[in-house]
Amino acid sequence: MKILVCITHVPDTTSRIAFTDGDTKFDKNGVQYIIGPYDDYAIARAVELKEANGASVTVLNVGGVETEPTIRKALAIGADDAIRVNAEPTDALFVARQIAHTAKDGGYDMILMGRESIDYNGGQVHAMVGELLGMPSVSPVMKLDIEGNNAKMTREIEGGKEFLEVEMPFVAGCQEPIAEWKIPNMRGIMTARTKPLNVVEPVASDGSVAYVKYQQPAPKAGVKMAQTVDQLVDMLKNEAKVL
Repeated sequence: MKILVCITHVPDTTSRIAFTDGDTKFDKNGVQYIIGPYDDYAIARAVELKEANGASVTVLNVGGVETEPTIRKALAIGADDAIRVNAEPTDALFVARQIAHTAKDGGYDMILMGRESIDYNGGQVHAMVGELLGMPSVSPVMKLDIEGNNAKMTREIEGGKEFLEVEMPFVAGCQEPIAEWKIPNMRGIMTARTKPLNVVEPVASDGSVAYVKYQQPAPKAGVKMAQTVDQLVDMLKNEAKVL
């Protein structure tokens, strides 16, 4: 069994976010980067399947050389090798095309990734990759088990859960509680240094998105305390205008 896990290189949620060039570019200075939290679940489940079924796990990232420490962390968690597509991930379709091109001849039984990245929160790439490769795509997957050539999955839907079964190969966008996060141990960190990390050049892809401007969320307003229920109702109706 061959598993491809696609990971993102995203700012830590504690990082201070700022923009430059008239709010048209993200300011990367001083920002700490991590593996996308939903991607962590995908890696953890892939490693569990590897341990249970003798699978091989490859991680893939679309990004520049600055993403390699993030990739090495994925290798330390338990992936066997890695691929970095040497390109700036400009938009979801561009990333999906790079993943699909890299994966099409790899013979992968499944392609796992987080349900979305935490920087743009688009949740589009897994569906695009599935379409480009002609594979079923399921997201957000909360449970994934393999029986023979079939995958049994549970995914979250509005108002409940949906139980699905698909034949391999397939694409899945993962979320908790599909697996427990794994923290690299010292042995994993040491062996990750020597695991293969192959750099490939991107395929041509026309830009489909142009970023005009970034904007910070509006500052939170001060808190007002209501002394009575009648006062609270009045504030919600006449000030907040939500009633």
